[in-house]
Amino acid sequence: MTEPTTGPTAEPTTAPATWRPVLSRAAMLRHDPVRQADLLIVPERIVVLNEEAAAIVGLCDGERTVADILAELPEGAEADVVEFLDRVRAEGWVR
Repeated sequence: MTEPTTGPTAEPTTAPATWRPVLSRAAMLRHDPVRQADLLIVPERIVVLNEEAAAIVGLCDGERTVADILAELPEGAEADVVEFLDRVRAEGWVR
């Protein structure tokens, strides 16, 4: 998955199962047909997402809880998905 960096003020969290992640108002998920890649466009940055990261971000619609998102992904990925959600939340890309 994409390895977003966390800022010095970002604190690690644990995504509660009832949290309903949604892209921040400043972020957009787009597919780039030239690169054949999904992009997360955030202020002053474009993040190229791999297939797994794009799938997770694509499920962050504000309707699904973390538990719902985990249920739609392959078993055994729970810890990685929660860590990824925590990291993109710390970046401010999802809220």
